Amino acid sequence: MTHVVGIGGTLREGSSSERLVRATLDRCVARGASAQMFDGPFLAQLPHYDPAAPVRGAAERDLVEAVRAADALVIASPGYHGGISGLVKNAIDLLEELARDARPYFDGRPVGLIVSAAGWQATGVTLTALRGVVHAMRGWPTPLGIAVNSVEQRPFDGSGALADPAIAAQIDMLAAQLVAPVGALARA
Repeated sequence: MTHVVGIGGTLREGSSSERLVRATLDRCVARGASAQMFDGPFLAQLPHYDPAAPVRGAAERDLVEAVRAADALVIASPGYHGGISGLVKNAIDLLEELARDARPYFDGRPVGLIVSAAGWQATGVTLTALRGVVHAMRGWPTPLGIAVNSVEQRPFDGSGALADPAIAAQIDMLAAQLVAPVGALARA
């Protein structure tokens, strides 16, 4: 069974970036995968990444071990001032702990990327930055990256359900790109 790990959100529980990751994970589960989420409130408890720290805390170990065991990942960030949020970037920096693994970083795994920001410029720049990070960490960004302009688009209705049909279709496509390639990679 494909295991997909989701990372994303803000300090605000239930942020749009967090809910977009959760919606993607739900679609992955519907395709037969298992899923695990590391949301903004979880990420907020991680200390600033210190590569020289001799010991990692429980939350740090949980995230590193989950990514180590993942077959695919989905990462979402709000676009803050033209870049990845510090909260999400700190979590990604912690994954330096995977550098010396037999399968380092994101090696051989599809990584779906989502950005939610107040404007198209911020979504595009942040999505490009996330793609660069995934490439640097030997991952394969999925062909589809999702950019949500929170000024013009409302992905969720008042009850929190995914309501925008175009965004729902993108999430379905992203889930397919996360789950389907894993079997193909295993056969390669």
